[in-house]
Amino acid sequence: MSLSSRPLSVKEIEQRVSTVIGSAPNSSVRSYLRLNTPELFVRECRGLYTINRQALSGIQKDFFDETAWRDPFRFNHAILYHADCFDWLERQEENSIHAVVTDPPYGLHEYTPEQQAKLRNGKGGVWRMPPAFDGHQRSPLPRFTTLSPEQLDALRAFFSVWARLLLPRLVPGAHVVLASNPLLSYLVSCALSDAGLERRGEVIRLTMTMRGGDRPKAAQDEFADVSVMPRSMWEPWLIYRKPIEGRVQDNLRRWGTGGFRRPCPGRPFGDVIPSSPTRSSERELAPHPSLKPQAFLRQLVRAVLPLGSGVVLDPFAGAGSTLAAAEAVGYASMGVEKDVHYFDIACASIPRLAHIKVNDVNHFQAETTSSP
Repeated sequence: MSLSSRPLSVKEIEQRVSTVIGSAPNSSVRSYLRLNTPELFVRECRGLYTINRQALSGIQKDFFDETAWRDPFRFNHAILYHADCFDWLERQEENSIHAVVTDPPYGLHEYTPEQQAKLRNGKGGVWRMPPAFDGHQRSPLPRFTTLSPEQLDALRAFFSVWARLLLPRLVPGAHVVLASNPLLSYLVSCALSDAGLERRGEVIRLTMTMRGGDRPKAAQDEFADVSVMPRSMWEPWLIYRKPIEGRVQDNLRRWGTGGFRRPCPGRPFGDVIPSSPTRSSERELAPHPSLKPQAFLRQLVRAVLPLGSGVVLDPFAGAGSTLAAAEAVGYASMGVEKDVHYFDIACASIPRLAHIKVNDVNHFQAETTSSP
């Protein structure tokens, strides 16, 4: 219930409980609601309940955010919804999404209203504000090593519920590709596997970052030859797939999914993609702390629809870079963004990002001009 932005009916609560923990007697759910109202739950009206915000603590309290939803934004083949991802997914038809490419809110705590306000005001909070380097201002970075055990548990629960809601909305053979990082990917992998998705490997984005963790803080002179952590030179993107129906060729014929589109006829889609950091010109168009470069995203997005048709979803759309990449390669796409600040940024940035030229993907640019 803490992952919803609206009151839930008793039936919806029963469905979410069964999604997370399996079959549970409806009478038990109703009894639990009745016994814990008003301490934990608020009965808004007959049959509708919300969380009692005074009873929330820690990460759950951070997620509760009232907002007035905006009308959807449309641009050519892209549509962006200002909505809560969990509520939005519950309203979608089964077997309606052909692929997911997304950069989720890792750490989660960094994207709560309180921490985002600190970031936008330049105060940092749990965001690390690195100094300028070689005359260039470096982007803020989330500090995943600071996450508490409670926040790590919340991360796994978050993706467990999300994956279980997503699974029936995917067509058989649909791929789910999520940006991750080496410190947290194991938690998300377990959540997605437990939900019933098949692990299909990883795409490695080769990119040099400016992350810290080099020498011991405040003791760099004393331990000059010690690195606290390996310098990050890659970014894992987890690959999962909804189980196919029959053989791959059967699934391709019926659903158009089950594999990856080749960059060109003689070259298979590979799991290592060299990538430069996001260009400053793109960050100016879409100021989001986790913005990924179009040169990389367009290759990834193009690959997830093996026959070049279907709908790509980004349920954590941020500044809309995935939708812009889909538009650039000629795909239909949908995005969901809860934060009104980033929703407004995405409405402006999607058309701009979609039209920029990139130099890193000329090995398939000729094909994208004829993509359906």
